[in-house]
Amino acid sequence: MAIAEDLDKYRAPALDKGLDIIELLAATEEGLSQAEIAKSLDRSPNEIYRMLDRLVRRDYVRRTSADRYELTLKLFELAHMTPPIRRLVSQATPVIRRFARNAEQAVHLVIHDRNILVVVAQVDGPGYWNVSIRVGSRIGMVNTGSGHVFLAFASDEERALMLEDQTERKREKLSPQLLARFNRVRAQGYEIMESQQVASVTNLSIPIFGPLGSVIAALTCPFTERLDKSDALDQPATLKLLIAAGQEISARTATGA
Repeated sequence: MAIAEDLDKYRAPALDKGLDIIELLAATEEGLSQAEIAKSLDRSPNEIYRMLDRLVRRDYVRRTSADRYELTLKLFELAHMTPPIRRLVSQATPVIRRFARNAEQAVHLVIHDRNILVVVAQVDGPGYWNVSIRVGSRIGMVNTGSGHVFLAFASDEERALMLEDQTERKREKLSPQLLARFNRVRAQGYEIMESQQVASVTNLSIPIFGPLGSVIAALTCPFTERLDKSDALDQPATLKLLIAAGQEISARTATGA
């Protein structure tokens, strides 16, 4: 009873309301109308309107031409102002730019945060043709090369925590075949898997290690075979460049260079 009273004592209803809206919109891909937000949160349209107005004015939420509301990237930008992520992106950016130029392929950097994989940096190749993913995108744990890297280098306990909020394909997550795949990825130091989102794309993924030897990020190249260039690098050559880029970024994180 005392704990419940303390929680009620320090409540901030306006803040709770704003956070409820942000969390609701974060889980919605196409945005919501004011009426839909009010209904989902069991609030009156008037109190939702006032809160939405403030969130729009502070650039956390934008109102679309279809009169729907969606999150901006402001929260993502604020998160990147934290020193560890900003430092990682700063150290990795020149390396992945060089990789993209030499391999003529797109590449992106992914971090793991609270059982979510987030793209924090991305560079296109120099040509007209690229398969890229936007910075700020959240991607799957089990159905991506980046996710396989994190899961492969995790301990059994860490892997269980990573998967506890993953609701899709539960049987495959626990299958001996998938566990054997993780062991293989860990042993060889990289993952090669056909994209489960885009046809004719092969994801090449490697780990980025932090100063203490744990995996702090994954570097992934969505490799596409070029038919218009006879001298384009093939998949093994591209993987070799990617591994070298990952080793350089890992070294930079260890030394702070």
